[in-house]
Amino acid sequence: QVQLVESGGGLVQAGGSLRLSCAASGSSFSINAMGWYRQFPGKQRELVATITSGGSTNYADSLKGRFTISTDNAKNTVYLQMNSLKPEDTAVYYCNARITYPTKSPSREYGYWGQGTQVTVSS
Repeated sequence: QVQLVESGGGLVQAGGSLRLSCAASGSSFSINAMGWYRQFPGKQRELVATITSGGSTNYADSLKGRFTISTDNAKNTVYLQMNSLKPEDTAVYYCNARITYPTKSPSREYGYWGQGTQVTVSS
């Protein structure tokens, strides 16, 4: 079992920045990819950005240029740098990890979610 612990959310004024962190912990796992999603009240969770273990990134088109995803593979941690924040970025942000367990057979990928962290941008 893998646990994802998020941090870094909070309240910020429009135009400000926040950096979210998500650390994966557990035993004998390998990370294929990590990412961030967000959820607005009454809406489905939507993609913010993902990054593979090889460093390939994918962003929601509307967020390119303002948000940057990165990882520290040694710490099993993914970051989301959010700049020029807007009130419409206000949401709960969730970390996601796609994991395999090299000692398990047959091999398959498991998906895990963090508990979510609130980001509120005031106007």
